[in-house]
Amino acid sequence: MPLTTARVIAVLVAAVAFVLAFIAAGIFIVSSLFMVLGLAAVGWLAWSLIRQVRTRRRGRPA
Repeated sequence: MPLTTARVIAVLVAAVAFVLAFIAAGIFIVSSLFMVLGLAAVGWLAWSLIRQVRTRRRGRPA
């Protein structure tokens, strides 16, 4: 199988696409982790505020 210019270019394009796919997958994983951390922080903040409001209202008569 002789190496022609078209085949070499095709191999190089495929290698670049492969590397870009791995970079995109890594970025997706990292951004998903940050999203989960952000959602956990917002959930914890909401839960603590709800808990604080509930404890304050128990002490006061309606």
